[in-house]
Amino acid sequence: MTYTAPVKDMQFLLHRVLGVQGLPIPGYADLDEGFTGAVLEEAGKLASDVLAPLNAVGDRQGCHLENGVVRTPDGFKAAFDALRQGGWTALDCATECGGQGLPYLMGTAVGEIVVSANMALQMYQGLTHGAYSAINVHGTADQKAMYLPKLASCEWTGTMNLTEPHCGTDLGLMRTRAEPQADGSYKVTGTKIFISAGDHDMTDNIVHLVLAKAPGGGEGTKGISLFIVPKMIGSVRNAVSVGKVEVKMGIHGNAT
Repeated sequence: MTYTAPVKDMQFLLHRVLGVQGLPIPGYADLDEGFTGAVLEEAGKLASDVLAPLNAVGDRQGCHLENGVVRTPDGFKAAFDALRQGGWTALDCATECGGQGLPYLMGTAVGEIVVSANMALQMYQGLTHGAYSAINVHGTADQKAMYLPKLASCEWTGTMNLTEPHCGTDLGLMRTRAEPQADGSYKVTGTKIFISAGDHDMTDNIVHLVLAKAPGGGEGTKGISLFIVPKMIGSVRNAVSVGKVEVKMGIHGNAT
């Protein structure tokens, strides 16, 4: 597969249609045409040279479960490392977390380029950004210090865990439970399905954000809370396991 980022079209939208540099939004005054053009051109090169050639590889090989760990297609880890090491995963993350602090708009524009070149690979970073955002807004100071720098850099990746085998959109029916422990943690027990980027071999840890019901939380959706369930706790494997890998058309390279 070949891919050429439509940088001229994106620049036209940013500066002729939206006029981003003149908008009264923090950080937008610095988004002149030279800056946005340079960012998009470099992202386009990475997409064309590294990511797009792996799109067909990922779809042909897919992901497979091997001794409890999901193995990604050939070349995916090296490409993901290129995304991480280039700082592309942390464009719009806070500087105090190791990010570049750019407006969300720039992260979205670069994300469009990456996902167009290789959606399966981009989803590993996309789900991670969602976990980063949730913890950044709702996490405690200790949780932010522990997880945000690793998620921003994609040294660790993240997921969201909602759907269960017996219920999809009606989350009030979920059966996953979280029991408080003496040390202040929770023991989360249940089964989730359709977890994009749910396991892989590209990072040392995966931070799962899991919806579950804790005792005394109320009926239906009112009783649902969100729990951080890491694959690894230090050097110890947490009790998180993969039952099978789904086959999803067009994104076989993303482990679901």
